[in-house]
Amino acid sequence: MLGSGVAPLEIVKLLQEGMLEVGNRFERGDYFLSELIMAGEIMRGAMDILEPLLSGESGEHKGTVVIGTVKGDIHDLGKNIVIMLLKGAGYKVVDLGVDVPKERFVEAIKETNAPLVGMSVLLTSCQGALKEVIDAIRGAGLDTKVIIGGNYIDETIKNFAGADYFATAATDGLKVAAEIFGA
Repeated sequence: MLGSGVAPLEIVKLLQEGMLEVGNRFERGDYFLSELIMAGEIMRGAMDILEPLLSGESGEHKGTVVIGTVKGDIHDLGKNIVIMLLKGAGYKVVDLGVDVPKERFVEAIKETNAPLVGMSVLLTSCQGALKEVIDAIRGAGLDTKVIIGGNYIDETIKNFAGADYFATAATDGLKVAAEIFGA
């Protein structure tokens, strides 16, 4: 696709659509865990190729975003895609990794003065962790905007957790960053 002139961001969008379909087939029982893992590995390999092409060309950053996967969850594919898109659009991204405790989110926001923090979650059992992190951020008096993301996140979960925004696709995170930073 790259060789035929398709834009890297368009390829990422198509890969995301493919991953969504794989996830749907897994949920229906048409695919098994092995297919889900293989699709994730293919996606990761494709992103290794695409990431350098998505990197911002100028040395200037539009702003800083802190992002991580909440405590109890070790999934990072979606988070990593969002990071690549943000970097490609010119944002500085502080990646806290996976299984991140609330204290680390608060610490990173204080260190960077980031006006936007993103939290990724895949496991439904980690919804409480989203709320705990946001409560800790607010309890520390930090006025950063919070976006939560994951394939099942919706308005109800956003309201439960106390987030400002929610995302179900990586490009949603890019749109929110553009709104927050006015870029």
